[in-house]
Amino acid sequence: MNDTARAAALGWIAANEARMSAFNAGIWAHAEPAWREYLSVRDYVALLRTEGFEVEEGSGGMPTAFVATWGKGGPVLASFAEYDAVPGNAQAVVPRRAPRDGVHPYAAGHTDPHSVLGTAALAAILAAKAAMAGNGIAGTLKLFGEPAEKVCGSKPIHAAKGYYDGLDAAVVWHPWPANTVTGETHFGAYWSAVITFEADTPEEWIDPTLVPIEGAHAQARCPGALDALCLMYTMTKYTKEAMFPHAGSWTLNEFVLGDGGATSDNLPPRFSQIQYAWRSSSLGIQEQIWRVLANNARHAAATTGCRAFVRWVTKTRVGLPNTVMTDLTWANLQAVGAPRYGEEALAFGRAIQRELGLAPMDDPFIENVTRLMPPEENEARLRSGLPPWQKHLSADDYVEYCWHAPTVRLLAARPRLRPPSPGYAYPNWAYNAIGGLPAAVDPGMFVAARTMALTLVDLATRPEVLAAAQGEFRERTGGGVGGTKWVPPLLPRDIAPPVDLWWPEYVTTARGREWCIPTPAEGTGMGEAL
Repeated sequence: MNDTARAAALGWIAANEARMSAFNAGIWAHAEPAWREYLSVRDYVALLRTEGFEVEEGSGGMPTAFVATWGKGGPVLASFAEYDAVPGNAQAVVPRRAPRDGVHPYAAGHTDPHSVLGTAALAAILAAKAAMAGNGIAGTLKLFGEPAEKVCGSKPIHAAKGYYDGLDAAVVWHPWPANTVTGETHFGAYWSAVITFEADTPEEWIDPTLVPIEGAHAQARCPGALDALCLMYTMTKYTKEAMFPHAGSWTLNEFVLGDGGATSDNLPPRFSQIQYAWRSSSLGIQEQIWRVLANNARHAAATTGCRAFVRWVTKTRVGLPNTVMTDLTWANLQAVGAPRYGEEALAFGRAIQRELGLAPMDDPFIENVTRLMPPEENEARLRSGLPPWQKHLSADDYVEYCWHAPTVRLLAARPRLRPPSPGYAYPNWAYNAIGGLPAAVDPGMFVAARTMALTLVDLATRPEVLAAAQGEFRERTGGGVGGTKWVPPLLPRDIAPPVDLWWPEYVTTARGREWCIPTPAEGTGMGEAL
């Protein structure tokens, strides 16, 4: 039964490669950023319903999220699709720096690319469904549509609202410059919050009777929300050094969301927002950073005649390993084999090298994308720069699945250009251009799809393996969900998803469909150099 089902899953992928490649190209072309993936989710929902899945649209109160379900009974096996793009990366599929036609050069584009990530998971779920349906295998398959991964947005909300309750296992992946499976060192925590300053009573800033001159322009203006934001930004830069020692590979970054008041020159800015996002290897470090940020916000507001508010965007936990799932997936990755790249992909890489003034190479891609890397080797590479006490690195919200069911994270190749000398860094546009070329991304995408499909089939047909994975999950959590070492979701169950915040998006005006920055007549529209 298991061998027949595995063959059926692989057969489905072989028969549908062209269809899945075209689907991926469509998602890549939509290039929609976090929380605004309207066309992308439309395509997923339509295809999944055609394939016989029941689909809940807008799951968790998120308009661009979904949950697709097929089958009945146990085991309940899950994966997820991501499909958000990244502002500032509107690269066309050409071997030179060039934005996509018709949008601002700093519009969104796929970087990792999540178009590939989502399509491979979709193909794996559909292949597993074909194998299970064709062989009378019991079980339920769930594909979660997870928007806004670049702000780790949807998975903590799905988790908090109970969508992962009752899962028996999850099989997930990410495009990577290698073909391997994550072992003991998983990703860490990512938290993000939007700090808002509001000057709601600027008229109370001074006593107008002290200056007997009528007219608002003659009075001292309340510093207002812009000054509060600037103070917040500056204080945080000063206090960043005191948040935590320079260990643990933690980061803190910020973005200004804007207030829409650009044509109001003589009034105190009433409203401003700044988003902070920070990642670290433990929840304790995350809390320490937040204590400093919250203190800075309160003081910036008090100094400028404002009030300060916080809106949480996300709070993720850290990854939880499962060696049974790692070993099972590694065996399947070995059965599938590493990607191979044809002349179209290689020629594109060489064309980029020529564009950059480099000598084109026979094989322009790094060696690791065409070989399999044992999980032990990947683990050693990750740990080579980490102190022994640090158990997590970087951040990604797949970690939310880890605390609800045994979860494995496959890594499969997307090509990277081979540097001509140690330390050479290719520009981001080159990385993004390759990510939109089917000949370059399809090989790794289908290695991931086949490996995940086989793993899902194994979990459905080999109860002893699933039982072992769940036993390890219970041991690591101190008894499973609710156990003594289990970490519950960090967001409240009634959280309102932050989809209403000032996120960048495409807009339709009398000028046509544009990025939120109007399409310039030339270049980026920046004007003369100073």
